[in-house]
Amino acid sequence: MKSRKLLTGPYLFWAVSFIIIPLLMIVYYGLTDKEGNFTLQNLAQITTPENMKALGLALLLSFISTIICLVLAYPLAMILSEKNVNQSSFIVLIFILPMWMNSLLRTIAWQNLLEKNGIINSVLGFFHLPAQGLINTPYAIVLGMVYNFLPFMVLPIYNVLAKIDKDVIFAARDLGANNLQTFTRIILPLSVPGIISGITMVFVPSLTTFVISDLLGGSKILLIGNVIEQEFKQGSNWNTGSGLSLVLMIFIIVSMALIAKYDKDGEGTAF
Repeated sequence: MKSRKLLTGPYLFWAVSFIIIPLLMIVYYGLTDKEGNFTLQNLAQITTPENMKALGLALLLSFISTIICLVLAYPLAMILSEKNVNQSSFIVLIFILPMWMNSLLRTIAWQNLLEKNGIINSVLGFFHLPAQGLINTPYAIVLGMVYNFLPFMVLPIYNVLAKIDKDVIFAARDLGANNLQTFTRIILPLSVPGIISGITMVFVPSLTTFVISDLLGGSKILLIGNVIEQEFKQGSNWNTGSGLSLVLMIFIIVSMALIAKYDKDGEGTAF
């Protein structure tokens, strides 16, 4: 028992140093002014027109990205779950290989593809087609979000679908259920934990990201993540930045509550 407790030491040190302490600092700065006095003014900054616009746009683009990821991920997860173990493991490995590359490098690669003199417009020019203004648009940001976060939607859904007992599906078909009835009454309800986990794992980072919108949206499009980044880095206003971060934590808490409600056994997150 003592040896097991000792093994938890590095994890506890990591959690305290890089999770608990930073969160406490955010709470402290978010609820105090520069003199250290308690205030709710930092939280109220979210209601300014500029910040409300940035938050609304971030929510909209995050919602669109999450829906696209779900539409793309569910059929792929079903295909993977129907393969044998060796085939599915190999395909999943190929699918997650891009995740081993730094997300910043992946986003820069898309920037090179989409920019005015980038690869896509060069190919269009070669075929004498008009160039497209792809970069610095909301569409480019959504594309970057989908590309970066799609694996986080596929893997939880695949993990749940792979655990569904095939005998249950065969029994439903033996009792006269067609493919649509089998999907809507058996497969889809059993895959809800994976869907909820996938939605959370895509929506939350999409909402809080600033790198993707910086590189693919330029200075023309500001999301709430960009506003918070500017408060910390350009304005050196830790109090306002922390206050806005606390507001975003509300969405994270709601997401965690949804996972706790619909994925009590952790089926959608154990991959």
